[in-house]
Amino acid sequence: MSLQEQLSAIVEEARQGAGVVADRAAMEAFKARFMGPRGTLTEAMKEMGKVPKEEKPAVGRQINEAKQSLLALFEELVGRIETAERTVRLGPPVDPSLPRIDDGAGTIHPIAQVREELVRVFRRIGFNVAEATEVETEFFCFDALNMPGDHPARDMQDSYYLPDVAHFDNVSKRESERYLLRTHTSTVQIRTLLREPPPVRIVAPGRCFRRDTPDATHSANFHQIEGLYVDEQVSLTDLKATLDHFVREVFGSKAKTRLRPSFFPFTEPSFEMDFYSPDLGKLSHRWLEIMGCGLVDPTVFEACGIDAGRFSGFAFGMGIERIAMILQGVDDIRYYYQNDRRFLRQFAG
Repeated sequence: MSLQEQLSAIVEEARQGAGVVADRAAMEAFKARFMGPRGTLTEAMKEMGKVPKEEKPAVGRQINEAKQSLLALFEELVGRIETAERTVRLGPPVDPSLPRIDDGAGTIHPIAQVREELVRVFRRIGFNVAEATEVETEFFCFDALNMPGDHPARDMQDSYYLPDVAHFDNVSKRESERYLLRTHTSTVQIRTLLREPPPVRIVAPGRCFRRDTPDATHSANFHQIEGLYVDEQVSLTDLKATLDHFVREVFGSKAKTRLRPSFFPFTEPSFEMDFYSPDLGKLSHRWLEIMGCGLVDPTVFEACGIDAGRFSGFAFGMGIERIAMILQGVDDIRYYYQNDRRFLRQFAG
């Protein structure tokens, strides 16, 4: 048998035997059978020494063609083996046209559930919902709320500032200002007063950020809902009546409120509001602090270009997580952010 015939036979033998190669170990043995130290192609190549000089170029091309045919076959086998291994890892094939297998429909997050309920309560008494960006400037977050740069009330809120090179198409800053993540939704009140003339009656729910150390009752990321009512002759009586209605709607018809004098730069007079309800389980029959509130400080009206001699108003703000914890019997705010489905399923509607 000539060398050319041997080479053709080797390639044909490899093609015939490729069908039984099923894994990497078999592949290595199969490859060694032809191209190993004692492989049939290796032995055939040793015959080059016996080929006459004038025939060597042609025989060399034939050997190289046989070698390339074997290498292409081996590469195809490796690809087939890798596909089989990947199929085993992925499991049986799935028909994407079939309905997905699920363990139940999703539900609204418990914080979102409480937010929607609070919004519904205020909508029913004439408040509109207002929203704005979570990235703010120092003017909207502090200065317009009667907290200039040297005001001590800023200390606990000077939090997450953004680099000076940051740029946002929907938020503009003065040259000396910085961008920061808003520390309260009072920024929405300022933007609304600058955009809309009184009367204004809004609630502003949204996410806020402060430099708090996380514990059972604090989080660097949290949610607030704030309210603002500005019109002619708005009084403290209007504030108390609004908050009494809110508390009875949320915590039961027997709930009641009390106001304690406090201080906030943007309201004067200012109050902390507590509420009492006999229908809260283990928190029943206890006075619980729930929000800050007061009449809008004339300085805030002045910053927004509103005539404080003609208009007055009240504002209030509370943490949505705090309301949720009271209503849902949760004793650690961190549970809301851990994505534990066992916890979240408890509040599925």
